[in-house]
Amino acid sequence: YAPPEIYVCGEMGVLLPAGSPGERLSLLLCANADGSEKVPLRAVGESPRPRCLQGVNLGQMPWSYRAGGGTAGVTAPLFAEWLREFNEGMRRQGKSVLLLLAKQEAHPYLQLSNVRMVFLPPAAALDRGIANDLQGHYRRRCLRWPPAERGTGQPTLLDALHMLAQAWGDVSPGLIASCFCAAGFSPDAGTEAPTLTPASALLSPEELGHDGEPADGDKGTSEGEDVGEPVQPCPSEREVWGSLATLRRYLECRATSPDLFQAFYELEDAVHMVS
Repeated sequence: YAPPEIYVCGEMGVLLPAGSPGERLSLLLCANADGSEKVPLRAVGESPRPRCLQGVNLGQMPWSYRAGGGTAGVTAPLFAEWLREFNEGMRRQGKSVLLLLAKQEAHPYLQLSNVRMVFLPPAAALDRGIANDLQGHYRRRCLRWPPAERGTGQPTLLDALHMLAQAWGDVSPGLIASCFCAAGFSPDAGTEAPTLTPASALLSPEELGHDGEPADGDKGTSEGEDVGEPVQPCPSEREVWGSLATLRRYLECRATSPDLFQAFYELEDAVHMVS
């Protein structure tokens, strides 16, 4: 198997932001050895029908949600469902892949057409570094949540799912590749994996700096400018975040592809950097 055909699957628990229903989620995360494909996250929570997910076109989200039957853990039936969906996705792509995962009761072995399952000893912990990096990005996004600017109060389960999808996007392919190399799954021992900056070391928007002064060419009134034109006031941050919340809700209801949310996430990050 080539690196793009070798996948690792792991689980991790995350705490929901204060005020969200329930206390935690379990996540199934899966990526291939060179980081070129990160499978959309599968979240498992306690509530079978969360109110905040009503009206959301769940089939087009960059994540998926399932109820764990009173718990927030991944059960064997839920994992088997995910496995069959993963196999079907590989079949549609015409790929035969290797899936590495830890041996445990909730991970039943299935004979699949396009996925060969290989169980690793717990000591391998191949997915641990990937999960830790995702956790760091998620915490950073939770800490920068600005309810006063958004005007939406505490984040909901839906907000948390979007933040987790954004954090999953923050996990770089190089970090994933380096985790495989550190665990001994390197197709070329002479190739050094790229070094990655952990999420905790990323600079905050304040540290990056932002020059709020207008450029020299923007100061004053330029010659020939029509001073009779009404000047549109600059929207407040509350108005901007409110508009983004409206746009996100529109996409949640009408999106035709999960890729649309990647563009929205980039826009939201850009607005956060400016503000």
